[in-house]
Formats: sequence, structure tokens, C-alpha cells
Amino acid sequence: MELALIERIQKIKAVITDIDGVLTDGCIVLGNYGDELKFFDVQDGLGFALLSRAGLKTIMMTARKSRINQKRAKEIEAFKLYQNVSDKLRVFQKVSRKFKLAPEEICVVGDDLIDIPPMRQAGFAVAVQNAVEETKRVAHYVTQKSGGRGAIRELSELILKNQGKWFAVTARYTSDNAIPA
Repeated sequence: MELALIERIQKIKAVITDIDGVLTDGCIVLGNYGDELKFFDVQDGLGFALLSRAGLKTIMMTARKSRINQKRAKEIEAFKLYQNVSDKLRVFQKVSRKFKLAPEEICVVGDDLIDIPPMRQAGFAVAVQNAVEETKRVAHYVTQKSGGRGAIRELSELILKNQGKWFAVTARYTSDNAIPA
């Protein structure tokens, strides 16, 4: 990995991620009775929670609104959830101001055109493997895994290992003195 990319990663204090197509595979199943189903990856969920446990602000942002998003945000320890967002750049700016973060301290993860404006401002812009080409072109990093299929877990390991936080945040699971569940 090139030094410039490592330096970008080391500055990150917040991760803003899209939901549909990044935390999910992008499929939305709508039932006859108004029910909605989305498929989230378990390893992505733990990866997202590890970012939070390591002290990074974790923000989920989506153009859609869904009770499922609220439930998932709580499960994976998201610091903040923004739904019904038509202007993702505005949320990026709000997060920057609210948490007193410079743009270079924010990572934005996306998969589609609506994600490009905040990705262009982010210190570390990430596209998932199955993102549209325009989104991949503005990314500093494209994951090897697809959205909803391990991309966020891959990203969490990349950030936490390059910031020297991986072993501390995973010790409760991996050390010889780990407490059994």
C-alpha cells in the first residue's frame, strides 16, 4: 500500500457510510403489507462496531427511510443515523461542524452517484467493489469485497490496523485471556 494512502487512513476520526449498496447488497424486498427486507452482512456489522469501539465516530447515511435502518444502526453501535437524505454533502458538512472534524479526518463510503459529492470532500473516499464506475473514479480506495458482502469489514480492518488500534479493539475476542461468552 502506498504511503500517501496510509497517511490518509491514519488521519481518520469518523466514518460516514451509505446503507443500501454498502451495508447491504443493494436489494430491497417490498412485501404486499408494507414490510421491507434488507440483507446485512454479520461480519460487516462487527467491523462497523469495532470502529465505534476504537473511538471513531460511525455515521450511517441514506436517501431512504426505514425502520430496519434504525434497528441495524442500534445493533452495530452506529453513533448517528441520517435518513431521508437527498443532499449527502450537506450531512457531511454538518458532521464536520458538529464534531469539529476537518474534511481530511472523515472517511466516506459509497456505491452510487449520490455518494460522490461527500466523497470528493472526504480525506479518505472509499467505493465498494460493486459501485458504479463514476463513484469508483473519485475513490481513494476501492474495496475488494462488494457492498453487503464484507466491504465494511475489510475497511474497518484497513483503518484500525493502519491506525494501530486493531489488536487493542479485538483483544477481547483473540487474546488467550479472552472471557468466554
